[in-house]
Amino acid sequence: MPSPLVAIDRALSDDMRSLSFADPVTHVYNPLDYAREVHEAFLERFGKGKKDVLLIGMNPGPWGMAQTGVPFGDVSSVRDWMKLRGRIGKPAHEHPKRLVEGFDCPRSEVSGSRLWGWAKERYGRPQAFFKRFFVVNYCPLAFLEASGRNRTPDRLPKEEREPLEARCDEALRASYDVLRPKHVIGIGGWAQKTARRALEGRVEEVGVMLHPSPASPIANRGWAPRAEQDLLAAGITL
Repeated sequence: MPSPLVAIDRALSDDMRSLSFADPVTHVYNPLDYAREVHEAFLERFGKGKKDVLLIGMNPGPWGMAQTGVPFGDVSSVRDWMKLRGRIGKPAHEHPKRLVEGFDCPRSEVSGSRLWGWAKERYGRPQAFFKRFFVVNYCPLAFLEASGRNRTPDRLPKEEREPLEARCDEALRASYDVLRPKHVIGIGGWAQKTARRALEGRVEEVGVMLHPSPASPIANRGWAPRAEQDLLAAGITL
């Protein structure tokens, strides 16, 4: 019998099949489907029990979760630090400029290497980090344009975004009810705003930490110290 988090994400993955997206989105990747083995290994190994802190990201990056099925899933972090294994397939409609190569992907996702690199430096073994923290992505889908450019969920038109958000809100609430974290932190302002809406009535406040994206000049000047300041400001001891 699957764990509660696995059951939630399987239902969410099934829900995604009823959604459709138009130009400029030409390709939609659902790693909960084609990278299910590794994604569910992540949930089963590290998502057990109550957590102090739930960190919420936006959606899969092309070199992170889109490759490994793990949120912010930089290949080396997932393979060498988390020691996760499993079969990774292909999306039904693969973009020629954004191939899914799984653990053979030579690219590093900077956001993931920063986030998981910090977790490794601060806590050492993954078990020590995940005893207190867990990380999810609000939206399980990656959206690509014809050029290969990543299109984030906040840039989808209202008629596409609202049905997506309704299903993602439901899944986030269900995951929150399983993990019962003391603190909820959005990784970036959009994730904070989205989590506030989805978890209204469940949490008093959703904090925010700086997103580790290389597109952020602040993050490029030293992400980890700033992220720790954000966590401390939210009342989280490290």
